[in-house]
Amino acid sequence: MGALSHLRIIEVGSAAATSYCARLFADFGANVQKVEPPHGDPLRRTAPLTPKGQSAWFAFLNFNKSSVVLGKDDAARLHELIAGCDILLDGRGIDAADCPAIDLDAIKRDNPGLIHLDLSWFGDRGPYANFAATDSTIRALTGLIKLVGPEEGPPMHAPDFQTGILGGLWGFIAAGSSVLGRMQDGRGRTSHLSLFEASIAVTEYIMFEAFQRGDIMRRIGVNRFWPTFPVGIYETKQGWLGVTTVTPAQWRAFCEMLGLAELGSDPSLVMGVDRLKHVAEIEAKILPRLKQRTAQEWFAEGLKRKIPIVPVPEISDLIADEEKRARGAIVPVSIGEETGFSAGTMQRLTATPPLRGGRVPTIGEQQAKREVTPRAPMPKPAATSRLPLEGVRVVDFSMGWAGPICTRTLADLGADVIKIEAIQYPDWWRGVDRRPAYVLEQMYEKSVRYCIMNRNKRGITLDLTRPKGLALAKRLLADADLVVDNYSVEVLPKLGLGYEVLSKINPKLVMMSMSAFGAGSVHRDCRAYGSTLEQGSGLPSVVGDPSGPPVMSHTAFGDAVGGLNGCTAVLTALIHARLTGQGQFIDLAQIECMMPFAAPWIVAHSIDGKPPAKYGNRHPDLVPHGCFRCAGEDNWIVVAASDDAMWPQLARLLGRADWAADGALATAAGRRAIESEIEAAITAWTSACDPDDAMAALQAAGVAAGVARLPIELLDDPQLRARGFIQEVDRAFIGPHPQPSVPFREGVAPFAIRSVPPTLGEHNREILGGMLGLSDAELAELAQEGIIGTEMLMEEQLVREKQRAAG
Repeated sequence: MGALSHLRIIEVGSAAATSYCARLFADFGANVQKVEPPHGDPLRRTAPLTPKGQSAWFAFLNFNKSSVVLGKDDAARLHELIAGCDILLDGRGIDAADCPAIDLDAIKRDNPGLIHLDLSWFGDRGPYANFAATDSTIRALTGLIKLVGPEEGPPMHAPDFQTGILGGLWGFIAAGSSVLGRMQDGRGRTSHLSLFEASIAVTEYIMFEAFQRGDIMRRIGVNRFWPTFPVGIYETKQGWLGVTTVTPAQWRAFCEMLGLAELGSDPSLVMGVDRLKHVAEIEAKILPRLKQRTAQEWFAEGLKRKIPIVPVPEISDLIADEEKRARGAIVPVSIGEETGFSAGTMQRLTATPPLRGGRVPTIGEQQAKREVTPRAPMPKPAATSRLPLEGVRVVDFSMGWAGPICTRTLADLGADVIKIEAIQYPDWWRGVDRRPAYVLEQMYEKSVRYCIMNRNKRGITLDLTRPKGLALAKRLLADADLVVDNYSVEVLPKLGLGYEVLSKINPKLVMMSMSAFGAGSVHRDCRAYGSTLEQGSGLPSVVGDPSGPPVMSHTAFGDAVGGLNGCTAVLTALIHARLTGQGQFIDLAQIECMMPFAAPWIVAHSIDGKPPAKYGNRHPDLVPHGCFRCAGEDNWIVVAASDDAMWPQLARLLGRADWAADGALATAAGRRAIESEIEAAITAWTSACDPDDAMAALQAAGVAAGVARLPIELLDDPQLRARGFIQEVDRAFIGPHPQPSVPFREGVAPFAIRSVPPTLGEHNREILGGMLGLSDAELAELAQEGIIGTEMLMEEQLVREKQRAAG
């Protein structure tokens, strides 16, 4: 029985994000009815295609659903379906796909508990509200393209599937949190999701680093990213190797592994920003050494030395990976008469796991009925403005980006999140510098990246290595709903805080471990960063030019993606726990969370066996589609004819009325024959234009276009400003600074930032005294013993503590 098998869901319109959101529900047993026009969802015709002409992208988005065919005259039938469902996933703001009219006011009168998610590219107001868009124009505007690719340009972008996955994850978070809210107050909720804002989750860290450090980020070459070097993909004797060196120790170990100890000990090359000044000289030494052994041999050697390196798989490697099949990261899928494999559902709940693959419905096909639980009883709808997750208590052991964005999202939606650090080991996004100047000047309180990940939380310190600290943590966990950590898999169990222990203390507790490879993986001890997760996901193998290397898209893509998947996983488990009183363990492997971005090629390759085609900045379906130079230094714009109706408008704008009138060019297939000529004409036009002027002219003509922004430019983006997406908070040590919002909202305004990010140990008295009842004398004793505190320890203090502990 699935964790969500009591839910009935209707999906309307044609939007990848609503389709992916619905599939995440379906994989946990929800009854999903996908409403399609008689000719089917337009996404059924998107590349890559299987040998029998089925869309691999559509297949990934839609297995385990049923299909209902309704024409434009079937409004009464659609009204009946929605009036009897729990959740309406509404993609009409992207493409209405000949959907019958929907009278939402009437439906909500009939079904006051209805949860409604609608989505659009940019939201319902602001200067971009009526813009035409595609996946790539959105990613250009969110700062996700300009920093990638050769230094001289053009910027290079990944294939067209990312906003659908990010939007689907955010859509599930909106709908799943609304389900939990409805269990408390009986009230249906409507959430409005902007795909533009949803994609900012991946770039917000760089955006706010730029706020703190200034406008210093530029594109510096394929597989190179400020401020870390080397962080990229390199050729070996056999295969490609993903490398990330962040700490001085990792850099030294990497150099020693390559037999370049003198490079690792060079005092002018200690930090990544130092090494970026000497890229050519360093690569001249390391690249020949890397070609002396295979990627697998280097990986084995790196494991011994605790270096974050990983072989970069081809799509065929993912499909053949037995561990990924065993874990459900690769699952069987059938599409008509064809069978193959797909990326599965990565939210690995261990007590109520997702379905392992499934069947893609043909148009109008009802899937065989799975076991369906009765609808859960709901309280009578209450007139209340409570947040959807009010009443959920979270104990947060996570640090950095991936875990904290998960728990920050829960906090934004009303959960009481208690963040636990230690004065010995605070959140590493406060900084890992233990030198006296850094600590005495309290630089660990001045990190903007820490602040944007930890608002709306309360913070305490506890030394979990000491019996008193451990005992207090267990007392907090005894009454919690959820605990989250993103340490290595063995850390909490070694401390005595493994799930086997905690589930006896608190049977309703949901516990999520967010490790890089998963608790049961043979690679569980491999060190990893967000870059490592992308390198190992299969995505780089389909990005870039046909003759080029695998291409990374981001300095730390995997972190935000892992966090959003983590949030969907815990919401699923919390819904189940509310229904049954049963908690469970979630074994989230962040590297698996990146695999959906490569899913269409996994499906297609598993059926046809052909290596996936790489298109550079072109597109298998859309012509033209690319990134074009504008006037000024390093200015670019993404332009895409996302449907054939845009083409004559674009042709006339380029001064080519003859092209607009040429019937042979009316389709993308026809335009493919002169694609280079079209691209040259676009370049000639855009290169004389300011990028924003070019975007305005193209959009006025109804052509999808987006300026390739730098992340820092988002802080003043007119659309984000108009919608209040950038909120400003004033916090001690930093002062006023901007914060991003959740990308969906229930009304006009975004969810508010109710409290500023906690300083170290700020809520020790409030939580340990107020909640757990410790006296002032007991708190003072804990502080005296270093079990709690409000000031980070310096290196020499840590050494003294360790000596004292050793006796």
